[in-house]
Amino acid sequence: MEKLSIDGAYLFRPQIHADDRGQFLEWFQAAEFGGDLGHRFELRQANVSVSRRGTIRGIHYADVPPGQAKHLICVRGAVLDVMVDIRVGSPRFGLVDAIELDSVSRHVLYLAEGLGHAFMALTDDATVVYLCSQPYTPEREHGINPLDPALGSPWPAGIEPVLSPKDADAPGLAQAAESGMLPDYETCLAYQRSLSA
Repeated sequence: MEKLSIDGAYLFRPQIHADDRGQFLEWFQAAEFGGDLGHRFELRQANVSVSRRGTIRGIHYADVPPGQAKHLICVRGAVLDVMVDIRVGSPRFGLVDAIELDSVSRHVLYLAEGLGHAFMALTDDATVVYLCSQPYTPEREHGINPLDPALGSPWPAGIEPVLSPKDADAPGLAQAAESGMLPDYETCLAYQRSLSA
């Protein structure tokens, strides 16, 4: 797995076996995954998201501990996946990174607990499948407005953003930090260390 610019974000390029019947790939294997990251990934929930072009889902995050790590792949169409270091005290707090995931390259993204996550559908019927380390728990889930100018506008020009009312009403990064709702960097690291024990 390849480390990305934000600590806790990794890209995996699976080997694709193709022939005249189609393709086969392994996009998650627990032993190899744990070896690369140094801790286990306990699957607690699996999600499928189908979105029309322009839809932005996020920026979402969960309280840590336990947070919610995500391991995701785009199985139809294409999305621009955006991750944000929202961990208070992180040397890269506020850093935004983006990577395109699509059904051609079949790249896989892993995001550790405490990172902010969103994606925009670049095609109609963009389908993302993601494995989660914890189930969705509404009282522990939060959001940051994906159109917050402080994030540097990572979204592509020429595509009209489509947001849910909840995401559109979410606070900006600075407001979320002032409210004390963001994850703490050292707490996130300590929790991840506990997974390898």
